[in-house]
Amino acid sequence: MRGIATALVIGAILAPAVPARAADVPVDLELVLAVDVSGSMDMEERELQRAGYMAALVHPEVLHAIAAGPLGRIAVTLVEWAGGTVQTVAVPWRLVDSTASAEAFVKELAGAPMLRQRGTSISAALLFSAELFTDSGFEGLRKVIDVSGDGPNNSGPPVLPARDAVLARGIEINGLPIMLRPSAGFGGISNLDLYYEDCVIGGPGAFVVPVHNLDHMAEAVRRKLVLEIAGAPPEVVPAQIRREPRIDCMIGEHLRRQWEGGG
Repeated sequence: MRGIATALVIGAILAPAVPARAADVPVDLELVLAVDVSGSMDMEERELQRAGYMAALVHPEVLHAIAAGPLGRIAVTLVEWAGGTVQTVAVPWRLVDSTASAEAFVKELAGAPMLRQRGTSISAALLFSAELFTDSGFEGLRKVIDVSGDGPNNSGPPVLPARDAVLARGIEINGLPIMLRPSAGFGGISNLDLYYEDCVIGGPGAFVVPVHNLDHMAEAVRRKLVLEIAGAPPEVVPAQIRREPRIDCMIGEHLRRQWEGGG
């Protein structure tokens, strides 16, 4: 039954995207910031992660990248996610086209509750985020999901079919693997950046920006947003031509079973 349910969920995402409506506001980019708030993220990591996005969105480099686009505006929403059924829109879709609108987004995010839930379902986060584009109220020249996290997928559907279903809708996926310290609990792996490269990201020009140091969190987030907004070829870790993954994309699920005593 679990396999049937997974197929149905992923199959729904494979349905063609709803065409733009006349009332949809054209923007250069529709961007979902999908932020990990799973139990393996300690309070310091969650605070730094949120502070990094808040600082980046009002940074002159990011605002310049927005203004330099053909339309000079983007649409942004921020989702916090954890296990297979835990996805919360912390800030709904907002137009960002000026310092004032960026500051308004940051103020709204600062006032949102900071959640912490169990489980790490990158797959469910991607599927949930992809659905947000359907009724965003915007029509972007590009659609991107920016997913950050500190561990591999260990709950919900497998990550590979979920990723491929999202890519089939013309949505790009970029990654911010957080590698500040060994992940708490059973799900940490040392080569999370490689996992994100081979199992999570995809689409033309997709890339990852690993975070290895607490002091570099805000800088990494800012750099990533500038690249996403500009649509520029990254000088970081680009997605390779699709090939067999160099890492087991089910490693998180295997680690969970071992932890639960299932071998």
